[in-house]
Amino acid sequence: MANHRIVEIPASNLKKRMTEILYDKGYILKYKFEDDSKQGVIKIALKYDAATKVPAIRSLERVSRPGLRQYSKPGEFQRVKNGLGIAIVSTSKGVMTDKEAKTQNVGGEVLCYIY
Repeated sequence: MANHRIVEIPASNLKKRMTEILYDKGYILKYKFEDDSKQGVIKIALKYDAATKVPAIRSLERVSRPGLRQYSKPGEFQRVKNGLGIAIVSTSKGVMTDKEAKTQNVGGEVLCYIY
């Protein structure tokens, strides 16, 4: 029995970059970008623990919304789950994690927290 589930979402450059970050940090098993139609699709294989069947992404919390944008300076990023999670930030240098933004000394819009 497979220990993952496939999810399809409409593609955009932001979603592609967020998918790459989730893969790099070990939250998803694998992904595939399909640009065969007018609107591309991202296929994501969600990752689960083999023994306990617990998903790798325990919580995904949207922070910034169209009605209320949340921005943060490099030194003001909140720790996610006491350093166990990540925040995805949209900066002037692209979409990256809060730790990468802090090392590059750039602030930006906090999109979501993942743990």
